[in-house]
Amino acid sequence: MKTSTLNYRHLYYFWVAAKEGGVTRAAERLGVAVQTISMQLALLEKSIGKTLFAPQGRRLVLTEAGRVALNYADQIFLLGEQLQETLAEDDVGKSLRLTVGISDSLPKMIAYRLLEPALKLPQFVRMECYDGTFETLLADLALHKLDVVLTDRPTNAKSSLRVFSHELGDRAVWLFGTEELAEKYRDNFPACLTGAPVLLPTRNNAIRMHLDQWFEVNNIRPFIAGEFSDSALLKAFGRMGVGMFHAPIVLADEMKDQYNSIPIGEMKGVREQYYAISAEMKIRHVAVEAILEARRKIMEEVN
Repeated sequence: MKTSTLNYRHLYYFWVAAKEGGVTRAAERLGVAVQTISMQLALLEKSIGKTLFAPQGRRLVLTEAGRVALNYADQIFLLGEQLQETLAEDDVGKSLRLTVGISDSLPKMIAYRLLEPALKLPQFVRMECYDGTFETLLADLALHKLDVVLTDRPTNAKSSLRVFSHELGDRAVWLFGTEELAEKYRDNFPACLTGAPVLLPTRNNAIRMHLDQWFEVNNIRPFIAGEFSDSALLKAFGRMGVGMFHAPIVLADEMKDQYNSIPIGEMKGVREQYYAISAEMKIRHVAVEAILEARRKIMEEVN
């Protein structure tokens, strides 16, 4: 079935009328006659085959179709405003803008290290970083709100979203804790951990299964002092001595400086994995390609 091309001027008049709460106020804002607004709305409704406003007493209210249309119009015209603002900036053309989604389960210092190659490009890279849940970030990526997502797990092959995973390597995981906890549990590690307080990521976190398996294989039944969906919050509790927590050994210095925690013992066989997820199988963003290329070189050196 062939559909008519959407007239964005008609849609814009609808958007203003919906935002202003009526045709009269929309006409005043736009500096046109009320009849002009009414005619544009009628043409829009005719082209889409839906009624967008319905009379309620002496005023107009949005129909269900009108609410749906307003939601899309919000995205269209707010993006248009952002486009104008961005192009008006002095540094456009002189720098690269990189919009990154960072999974809340990914250690923030790891995220920085993964992004570091982009910061070393000849041109200035202006980053916009957003953290959130894995699912939320993937949805934003699919809508092209993000250039790339950094996370600790690949996408599900059965996912309906058209996104692609790029492996960025992995790191050995150790158990960290305050000096008091380290002094108490370092000897006879890991057998001494039965009954010891540990802080774990929630079960929807990619590494949780590997941590549980490690405890089971080593016949350890720790006391789970807390479960957290956010890695930074987990470590903040670890800093206060509530329990021991896992972290990549490459971040040992940061764990000591930021979280007052030191390595207690290696969780042999447990490795934290990292991925970049893009909306295209072939990366087209210069900064993202720099990140992937740097990780490829490191992986080749390791292997």
